[in-house]
Amino acid sequence: MPVTTLDAKAALIVIDLQKGIAGFPTLRPLDEIVEQVNSLSSAFRQRKLPVILVVAAGGSPGRTDAPARHMELPADFADLLPNLAVDPSDHRITKRTRGAFTGTDLEAYLREQGVTQVVVTGVATSNGVESTARHAYELGFNVVLPTDAMTDGKRRRGSLQRDAGIPQVGGKRARPRRSSICSRRAWPPEAALAPLGCYLLPPHGLPVA
Repeated sequence: MPVTTLDAKAALIVIDLQKGIAGFPTLRPLDEIVEQVNSLSSAFRQRKLPVILVVAAGGSPGRTDAPARHMELPADFADLLPNLAVDPSDHRITKRTRGAFTGTDLEAYLREQGVTQVVVTGVATSNGVESTARHAYELGFNVVLPTDAMTDGKRRRGSLQRDAGIPQVGGKRARPRRSSICSRRAWPPEAALAPLGCYLLPPHGLPVA
């Protein structure tokens, strides 16, 4: 199910494409995700639309009954991946929760820019991407999830299609079928992303309302 129209003021949000995440196994290679994100960010910048780069630098301060994991973060943990395209105009955010809104200026920045729609990309689908997308939807933003520009951790394999329900967050229930403008590799059979369908934003012709 391709996206045919973007709002006149949409923003691209890139989640956790950073060195500290690069060592974790993912369903699809991070280099492939970065390539797709770079195509999108280039298209957004050409159209003077906001690009937000988000990195994680710690965990949530709250306590749950699950065992806490404490580890020393390397100095370059929050550094962006070297093959991720960046621009001085990009808005940078450092988060310490799963989603990118809590404890940051993300909502204020989007409101200031007049943004009505967000395109959420990056890793991991069942963690930072999902949390950010759900929060954005609850705040009243229209949400797009381009599945060829995100991936999940291998340890979560198969869980997303049963539990996450991201199609409702995006406003559409998508079937795992190929679209005429979607690459087949956008939903490999082994990936838990398949039930989300394919939300593909062509890098050289973003349709704007």
